[in-house]
Amino acid sequence: MRHSDYPLSEVPTSARKGLLSTSAVLLGFTFFTATMWAGGSLGQAFPIGELLWIIVAGNLLLGAYAAALAYIACQSGLTSVLMGRFCFGEKGSKLSDVILGFTQIGWYAWGTATIALVLVRTTGMPEWLEIPLMVLFGFGFCVTAMIGYKGMDWLSRFAVPAMMLFILLSLFTGLVDVRGFAGLSQQMPTESMSVAAAITVIIGTFISGGTQATNWSRFAKTPKIAVIATLAAFFVGNGLMVLTGALGSMIYQQADIVDVLIAQGFVTIAVLMLFLNIWTTQDNTIYNFAVAGCNLLRTEKRRLVTVGGAAIGTVLAVGGMYNLLIPFLVLLGTFIPPMGGVIMADFWLKHKGRYPALESAALPDFNRRGLAAYALGAGAAYFSPLLPPLVGVAVAAGSYAVLLRLKHATLGDSIPSTAKQ
Repeated sequence: MRHSDYPLSEVPTSARKGLLSTSAVLLGFTFFTATMWAGGSLGQAFPIGELLWIIVAGNLLLGAYAAALAYIACQSGLTSVLMGRFCFGEKGSKLSDVILGFTQIGWYAWGTATIALVLVRTTGMPEWLEIPLMVLFGFGFCVTAMIGYKGMDWLSRFAVPAMMLFILLSLFTGLVDVRGFAGLSQQMPTESMSVAAAITVIIGTFISGGTQATNWSRFAKTPKIAVIATLAAFFVGNGLMVLTGALGSMIYQQADIVDVLIAQGFVTIAVLMLFLNIWTTQDNTIYNFAVAGCNLLRTEKRRLVTVGGAAIGTVLAVGGMYNLLIPFLVLLGTFIPPMGGVIMADFWLKHKGRYPALESAALPDFNRRGLAAYALGAGAAYFSPLLPPLVGVAVAAGSYAVLLRLKHATLGDSIPSTAKQ
């Protein structure tokens, strides 16, 4: 019997979800503290009029990318790493497992440490409680991920409306304090940033997450639901996070909604916001790790892999390694989007919009075209001075399209693997 949530197979029709459920889980994923910090940097660099259209443009590009992958995920019922078997090969897909899994465990360590440190600072608890709290939250936040989609759905249906209410309360209070849009228009930028750099920051905040959001959009009943829910999360939800951070920075010189709520006098709400904001992202993050781990190890024991990932993340948090990991994780964020470019090109150009059944597909050990296209896309993203994530996606997809036209003898795939799941 297959494990719940189908880590190594397509999601069947009987397990598909509606718009409310899919949107709630994806919005819970994109309500993320680090996104507000990115918004804070924009709030210091642009006047409100220019800032608003930059946020719309950046998040529209981000949402379109994530929605394109969501469509494929819903059509196929597969996760990103399972799609990777088609475009990278049975063994070649382990590359995506390692990169995606490592970034997620690093962010899990960051979130585990962040909530413990902020909670101690906010409530005035003794500092010696930081490590016990990291252990508590490190294993506590993975419970809903262990349950699976149903657990994250349950949490998000409660947390997303609550967080939305808290954010609107804070934004309204902020506008009152600054005397409305007239007051905001008088705020002068204190930093310098180009429009291209600002859009790059917005896209970079969550494009790696958008590549893995297929883990939940694959549960949507129809491609239309998958696309709408993904746009709601990555265009509207992520856009709201960027805007909240930008306005908080402009009005209170604080980008994090928790710090802003405290400055506004809403201490209890700030603590609740901290818990819900971190938890709804943490369980999605460790779920992503488990999905990648299941594909890497070819096991359906998703709950065991989830607990193992939580343990690793907790150790990294307690050891303070999360401070060292963040710059590397941001760098890896440059290398994740090209995977999405290869997946899209492979699905539409090679498979003509429909994968064969995964169990019966004769897949090579290494799809050299896919691996070569990914390498070209990642290299282009790394060296591009302008919109690296989008450049990586475009070059990876374009390279794969060109390589598909080359004769098999020029750049063929390795002998098909006979290994089964």
